[in-house]
Amino acid sequence: MNKKILNKITILFLLVTPFLGVAQNNNFFEIAKQIEIFTTLFKEVNMNYVDDTNPADIMDGAIKTMLNDLDPYTQFYNEQDVEQARYNQANDNTGIGANVLQQKDKLIIVEPYKDYAADRAGLKAGDEIIKVNDVSVADFDDDASNLLQGTPGSEIKITYRRQNKENTVTLKRTALPIKAVPFYGMIGEDTGYVVLTKFTKTASKETLSAIQTLKDEGATKLVLDLRGNLGGLLNEAVTIVNFFVPKGQLVVNTKSKIKQYNNTYVTKNEPFDTEIPLVVLINGRSASASEIVSGALQDLDRAVVIGSRSFGKGLVQRPKPLLYGTQMKITISRYYTPSGRCIQALDYWNRDENGKATRVKQENANAFKTKNGRTVYDGGGIMPDIDLSISKANPITKAIEDDKLIFDFATDYYYKKPNLNVESFQFSDADFRNFKSYLKQSNFNFKTKTEQAFESALDIEDEEAVVSAIQNEYNALKKSIENYKEKSIDDDKEKLVELLTNEIIKRYAYAEGVYEYQIKNDKAIDSAIKLLNKPVEYQKILK
Repeated sequence: MNKKILNKITILFLLVTPFLGVAQNNNFFEIAKQIEIFTTLFKEVNMNYVDDTNPADIMDGAIKTMLNDLDPYTQFYNEQDVEQARYNQANDNTGIGANVLQQKDKLIIVEPYKDYAADRAGLKAGDEIIKVNDVSVADFDDDASNLLQGTPGSEIKITYRRQNKENTVTLKRTALPIKAVPFYGMIGEDTGYVVLTKFTKTASKETLSAIQTLKDEGATKLVLDLRGNLGGLLNEAVTIVNFFVPKGQLVVNTKSKIKQYNNTYVTKNEPFDTEIPLVVLINGRSASASEIVSGALQDLDRAVVIGSRSFGKGLVQRPKPLLYGTQMKITISRYYTPSGRCIQALDYWNRDENGKATRVKQENANAFKTKNGRTVYDGGGIMPDIDLSISKANPITKAIEDDKLIFDFATDYYYKKPNLNVESFQFSDADFRNFKSYLKQSNFNFKTKTEQAFESALDIEDEEAVVSAIQNEYNALKKSIENYKEKSIDDDKEKLVELLTNEIIKRYAYAEGVYEYQIKNDKAIDSAIKLLNKPVEYQKILK
């Protein structure tokens, strides 16, 4: 055999050797073939392209584009990405004590945390940070929020815009402890309420401490609120389930095509309380570890789940070190609840004609049985035992949220009514009419799928000189669609009022104030309390 060819085969063999343990025999040649094609192409582009190329940038883009076709969680990190991640991790809890969002050429204060640096300096939600020390946010190429991080106690000068006026303030950076349980309290005389917002390394410890305190205060029933909890550490989720179920109980399985990634997670400790009546609240932003907790407690008939279908994030990732300081995070397996349900909602491998991930239709979902023989279904996410429409939002409401119009309206509301009495606050019908007017003034432009389809069709028809013939009919259709959108806002008034109320109260009383308000006014919490006060009905659902 030609020595040159032999050398090439040897190199390819070394490249694909890591695949040997997992690839099928019929895949080995295809992997080697595609690597050789790509290597040849990469060399030819960099040697012969008419302009100078940057091999690192080309490769970085090629890898990330390739991974985009898999799922959003499988990611490549070049050397700069890895260093930035290390920096962020080291300084994650140090900054100005505020939730900050980068938007175009400015940083927006989303929420100043009570009694931390930003709050003490007078910064408010809605303030637009335009300069940090002497660095203009608009001119900063990387993530500008990194400018706010630094050594605890170090000074930072912030220039911000509020109500079209620029102000400057100097404050000291502080270390910010991340609370997994930001709020817990009693509802009435006998029901404890615990909000768990993330599964950090202290989540189980904080949750247990909250439950113990509430039981000491007389709680004989419990509501665990996982709404908006996007997940976190798997072991913490298993430990929290263990508080309510016996030792040795299956909580979750992970299944992969590689045997070593197949894992079974069972409870390891004696439980804290296997009898206390328990309701778990979830919504469309409850994901991953939240779904493991709610799904396991539902499958084991240990809790009644109330709310709306959870997000459906059931893919498990693992970091993998690569060459030259690069890394990747790769999806290796899927989560399954004790009954055998797969949590994952979207199928990224079998996409539709538009390249979008598909979802199992409800009529095609598979049935599974809980411990007591109740029927539950897969199809992605956790379907609650009691489905609340208030927990859902229609597409137009989601678009309003995404455009930050609820946040911006709350900012205006705060400065128009700085002395609002939060204790007696109710978002009135007049307030809702003002909000709808605000949407129009803000040029909010939500396009339905029907509109998009017609516009696409008309672009084609325009070339065929057909548009003028159907223009009147199309104008009438557009008017009907506009009326439909107006009606959709009114139809989703209850959900919009809930979102607007929470955002407005946060301006006056911080996140703690929102939780206090929800205890008295939130419909999901109210449904949980009503169920817990009807033990026969509660047991009937579980059996």
